[in-house]
Amino acid sequence: MKNKFLSIVCIAASFPSLAIAAESNLNKADTVFMLINTILVLFMTIPGIALFYGGLLRSKNVLSLMSQVIVSFSLVCVLWIIYGYSMTFEIGNSFWGGFGQVMLKNISITDLTGNFYQLIHVVFQGAFACITVALVVGALCERIRFSALLIFSVLWLTVSYIPMAHMVWGGGWLAQDGALDFAGGTVVHINAAAAGLVGAYLLGKRSGFGREAFKPHNLPMTFIGTAILYIGWFGFNVGSAGEVNAISALALVNTVAATAGAVLSWVFCEWLFRQKPSLLGACSGCISGLVVITPAAATVGIGGALVMGLIAGIAGLWGVVILKKWLRVDDVCDVFGVHGVCGIIGCLLTSIFTASALGGTGFAEGMTMLRQLGIQAISILVCIVWSSIAAYISFKIADKLVGLRINLESEREGLDITSHGESAYN
Repeated sequence: MKNKFLSIVCIAASFPSLAIAAESNLNKADTVFMLINTILVLFMTIPGIALFYGGLLRSKNVLSLMSQVIVSFSLVCVLWIIYGYSMTFEIGNSFWGGFGQVMLKNISITDLTGNFYQLIHVVFQGAFACITVALVVGALCERIRFSALLIFSVLWLTVSYIPMAHMVWGGGWLAQDGALDFAGGTVVHINAAAAGLVGAYLLGKRSGFGREAFKPHNLPMTFIGTAILYIGWFGFNVGSAGEVNAISALALVNTVAATAGAVLSWVFCEWLFRQKPSLLGACSGCISGLVVITPAAATVGIGGALVMGLIAGIAGLWGVVILKKWLRVDDVCDVFGVHGVCGIIGCLLTSIFTASALGGTGFAEGMTMLRQLGIQAISILVCIVWSSIAAYISFKIADKLVGLRINLESEREGLDITSHGESAYN
């Protein structure tokens, strides 16, 4: 018995030395850096997306939107831990990763990704998955059935977000071809926008759309959501560098420059053509600039980022005013008009302003601007087609199982009361 006790003591005593060996490359500054950025990205969805979208809706539907955001967020968190992270970042084929880290098995608490703990990487990347699903909600709100949204979230995360993330960030097909997407131009924004557009078409227009004025019920709420998204976006872009270095500093400045340019170009264009600069326009311009710089933050120069932002403000305004009418779709929170249009422009302009002659960091060896532009165009096309097909299948399955849209009477009364039994304002 005494010998057994001594053996246990010896084994326990060996744990610190094993941990020291595993953590020999740990950089505490980078670890803190990634912890902060991870929290910022989580903060973007709750409360950022919830407040931004919530303010844009009619008062009778604001709580339903917030419920959809926080529950889908939690659902994606669980799925990401169970299989999402493994299928995205484990070694697999060109489209999916493997199953070696299902339920995060084989990941020790001392394992590292770069210079920081891998478990932080798990949550950081999971936050990207959460906000992507939450973005889709903005195109579907005010008439989608709550249970249908949850079914869609499970299916679409599995068959669209995970493979796209693996193809771009997990060493899959598009990464091997040399596609540039630093923080989610295709994986997050175009992916979500395509799915939202398909869902909006399948759901149909809200009752009274085109005949009644559907005005935002609380623009101060939208402004607060915008401010949270803006600050959180630094976690999105700067954190994607993975450590404190020159790239993280460049991403920081580029994010500021592009966003400021987009706010100004949107507001002044709106001022010119509509005679009044609006707060909603400024908020939308802010999001447009953040979206356009997302794929390019680490590779374009500061001047290029500013130009991209100026273009994004104009393009985003065109997307929500003109393109939306051409598409004849009820995309409630203009997910495609802002995230889709500016995401596409951002991915394409990345291939131009990355050129060292234009102030960028330069292309990979053997890569030319024209070839990079072609690769970027292919990645955009793959993302739109893949996400659209996956969304169509996911929505159809949800419709078959529970019905996609609530009934007309419930829609007119509002989802807050009919779906959740509560009201935001008494």
